[in-house]
Amino acid sequence: MEIDSETMGLTMTRLIGRRLLEMIPLILGILLVAMLLVPLMPGDPARAMAGEDAPESAVEAIRQQMNLDQPFFQRYFTFIGDLLQGDLGQSPRSSLTVADQIVAAAPVTISLALMSVLLAIVLGVGAGILAALRRDGVVDRGITAVVALLQAVPPFLVGLVLVIVFAINAAVLPATGFVPFGEDPAEWLRHIILPAFTLALPVAAELARQARGSMVDTLDQDFVRTLRAKGMSESSIVFKHVARNASIPVITVLGLNIGGILGGTAVIEVIYGLPGIGSLTVNAVGARDIFVIQGLVLVGGLAMLLVNLVVDVSYGLLKPQSRS
Repeated sequence: MEIDSETMGLTMTRLIGRRLLEMIPLILGILLVAMLLVPLMPGDPARAMAGEDAPESAVEAIRQQMNLDQPFFQRYFTFIGDLLQGDLGQSPRSSLTVADQIVAAAPVTISLALMSVLLAIVLGVGAGILAALRRDGVVDRGITAVVALLQAVPPFLVGLVLVIVFAINAAVLPATGFVPFGEDPAEWLRHIILPAFTLALPVAAELARQARGSMVDTLDQDFVRTLRAKGMSESSIVFKHVARNASIPVITVLGLNIGGILGGTAVIEVIYGLPGIGSLTVNAVGARDIFVIQGLVLVGGLAMLLVNLVVDVSYGLLKPQSRS
């Protein structure tokens, strides 16, 4: 058994190492996309940063500060060199570096994303398992109807309903603002729960649909009949065997939807007044702050690569034959 554990550990280490090496060209591609955003932006970013009435000398100074006077590939390799030194640049509009702005905004978005993922897993997987165990019954039909409704309704409308019910009518939760977890965990939870539910419910609906289908298919397998014939309890069959075998498609759907959650934070943070990366992105795009935009594109791309790595590792742990 110890040998098997060592072999599994070595295999997983090789898998992670191989995936990390495969990320290198992807990261270079993300950096290239971030740089390509500059010529695609309408107007002159330097003029937008300096102001329409600024003298040409001020515009030229900002252009040099933003390296816009350099050829494209020279700026690209300069960007890579600065990045290797931990330098994402400094916005001409702010005394803070890009890294400082992202670090300041990241806890808000991380809190929102993690809470949303947790709620989506608990609600979605729980509802899917319950529907599968009560197949074709009233509970199954009710969950299926709610899932269809949540998938059809836009998330911002879900958020509007939640705000009206819990923030305006019941007045039990705040509609805007954010309190760091370290300052007051209870207030952090009160401020984060509504936006997290807004992001989580559509994903929970998709997870519930996938979990129900996977559970139903697995429950019909021959090995489940064999376990029942041996007298194993239904709870042991469901949670020790069926859930594990049915989890792979659910993890796949969750991995795909995490990208949607990360992308959805931009809208949700603006709606709920959260000072996270989403709000920072909207403000940077409006101000044509290319250093901040490039840094945010890089961070977003790295986040998705990390999510894909976690999904790959989960496959290897849950389904050993998938390790390759």
